[in-house]
Amino acid sequence: MELNKKMHAFLIDRAELLTDQWYESLDKSDPSGVYASKDPKVIKDLKEQNLEFHKFLCNVLIEEESVFYEKFDVWICEISRCPEHLNTPLHFIIREFMRVRAQYMYYIEEFSDENREEIHQKRIDKWKDVIIKAFDKVILKVTEEMENYSEKLMEAQREMINELSSPVITLKSGTALLPLVGDIDTMRAKFILENTLKQCAKQRVDHLLIDISGVVMIDTMVAYQLFQLIDALDLIGVKSTLSGIRPEIAQTAVQLGLNFDTLQTASTLSQAIKF
Repeated sequence: MELNKKMHAFLIDRAELLTDQWYESLDKSDPSGVYASKDPKVIKDLKEQNLEFHKFLCNVLIEEESVFYEKFDVWICEISRCPEHLNTPLHFIIREFMRVRAQYMYYIEEFSDENREEIHQKRIDKWKDVIIKAFDKVILKVTEEMENYSEKLMEAQREMINELSSPVITLKSGTALLPLVGDIDTMRAKFILENTLKQCAKQRVDHLLIDISGVVMIDTMVAYQLFQLIDALDLIGVKSTLSGIRPEIAQTAVQLGLNFDTLQTASTLSQAIKF
């Protein structure tokens, strides 16, 4: 354990040197990502993040494993949510982990050479194994966290886009318009159903005009869910007028056996508004 503490102290003393050597040797030729940034603040943050990494990683030599990784999670979460790193190709990030790992292998050898009389090869191999294992786990955790965080961001963006692309617009007291534009897949159709029911209840809508003239294509599943929306609106006391029905959409609805008898329709939105 005494040798581990000496090795730890040796690496901590060189933490700033490790960071400086790493940054100076960076390949800055590729403009994409954080490593090629010329923004002084980004460079400063990058160096500080690298220095913090060393301060956490060196503790693997002196701390109990579960405690070590629990503390390291702070740094991992920070990097995984850093906008600059999220905009950096993942293989660049993994490459830099590998280069830093090589630095550690070099300094383990240097420390061992300086203390050759009291350090056996088995001890050197053990240190290298511990460091390599720590790097492998951190790389895996960082990539997992970045992927999870990116997915959450994308999901939030999708929800925002869905809300903006399917608004319930109040026209006058009790009457509102739902203009649908673009492609509607099954997922978006489900969101439209849920969001429209909420907005109609919130705005106390009695009559909703649903215009689908801007919809590129409606398949059988989406047509079915559209009529589910109309039925659901009817259940909460909202009457519907469907406008912009093109021949191919009408054909799909007929093939599905969907009933137009109780549904008010109009060929154009302007006609629907007149009704």
